[in-house]
Amino acid sequence: MRKKIVAGNWKMNTTVEEGRKLAAEVNSFVVGLENNDIGVAIAPPFTHLTEIAKSIDNDAICLTAQNCASESRGAYTGEISVGMLKAAGVKAVILGHSERRAYFREDYKTLAKKTDLVLEQEIKPIFCIGETLDEREAGIQADVVKKQLSESLFHLQATSIQNLILAYEPVWAIGTGKTASPEQAQEMHKYIRLVIAEKYGNDIADNLTILYGGSCKPSNAREIFSQADVDGGLIGGAALKAEDFGALISSF
Repeated sequence: MRKKIVAGNWKMNTTVEEGRKLAAEVNSFVVGLENNDIGVAIAPPFTHLTEIAKSIDNDAICLTAQNCASESRGAYTGEISVGMLKAAGVKAVILGHSERRAYFREDYKTLAKKTDLVLEQEIKPIFCIGETLDEREAGIQADVVKKQLSESLFHLQATSIQNLILAYEPVWAIGTGKTASPEQAQEMHKYIRLVIAEKYGNDIADNLTILYGGSCKPSNAREIFSQADVDGGLIGGAALKAEDFGALISSF
């Protein structure tokens, strides 16, 4: 059975103290859960990681980084390596987020390098894929997603692919006023699983967790998460309120 996961991406929000408080509230909720089949992850800013690692049950919550450097060490001012993240207690790293692709011009080659470095450290990549509004309106969303997968991930062996988590982001439905329906989410998740199956076989595809990274909130989570190929969510704004994040986890 595929792991169900709700991952909170805090982005560039909260001070260290605010983050510690939020993490403690999420921790209190998660520790009280009876369903061990649901995974919970939080991705605070880099500045918070070591403090939050002390504030949570690291067996119950997967401490996640929002990004990593594409090099393992050296003269790269301002960058943070995967090794540094591992030493801080990080167990997963978000890669290829639409904001990193758009604002920081992260390309296929860079993301492939980052993925390799994360896997080498035995950390789990949460690899994001998805199309923009222009691409959706042009009807090329399937081509875009397939290229993102093939160019950055398909050099990996099957044993590595099965250690990834994928996150589908309909970029056109994030902060645009447009909404992706549960049926649209299911359609793309099913297609992504098909693309993985074509390359690595049905067994790996069927066991790969694929998260939905659209505008997910307590009011629509249950319907989205109930879709056959949607295994949870990569959550933005709703992850910044413990009550809302807890409600998303409870949606399962």
